[in-house]
Amino acid sequence: MLKPGDAAPDFVLKDTDGHDVRLSSFSGRPIVLWFYPKDNTPGCTLEAKGFRDAYDELTAFDAALVGVSMDEDHTSFRDKHDLPLLLLSDPDGRVHDLYDAWRTTLLGKRPAAVRRCTYLIDGDGIIRKAYPRVNVFQHAKQVLKDLDRLRAQRQWGRNAEPRLKDLMP
Repeated sequence: MLKPGDAAPDFVLKDTDGHDVRLSSFSGRPIVLWFYPKDNTPGCTLEAKGFRDAYDELTAFDAALVGVSMDEDHTSFRDKHDLPLLLLSDPDGRVHDLYDAWRTTLLGKRPAAVRRCTYLIDGDGIIRKAYPRVNVFQHAKQVLKDLDRLRAQRQWGRNAEPRLKDLMP
């Protein structure tokens, strides 16, 4: 799994309406990139609804919410649960490979299933937080806390002048 500090691999996938979406098109904004196993399954539905219910708070951070699964068509999932989220299709698993979004067999030799995981990516395309295991009931709340921390860190970074070394004689 990718780690905080790694550059987020760029990719292009189709959205629910068949349009190409490039991850780097969200440059300058934080990105919540979440991988989930399958539309309309209990855990994935709970996770998506959690993001839906926190959508206004999440977008108040100017965050882009990007869900990725191997399903080829997300229309019924989006419409059935009134999801305002961007859902992308990765039917061949190419982007899952880039982000190591797989659970492996017991011996770790080959992918066994999709790993429910999320990456918080800053506006510069750097992974700031990786969530290798997700609690679908609390995940949106945790992401909100981490977006708040990310914003605070960026504010401190911009407001760190003058530096201590500049104040010393």
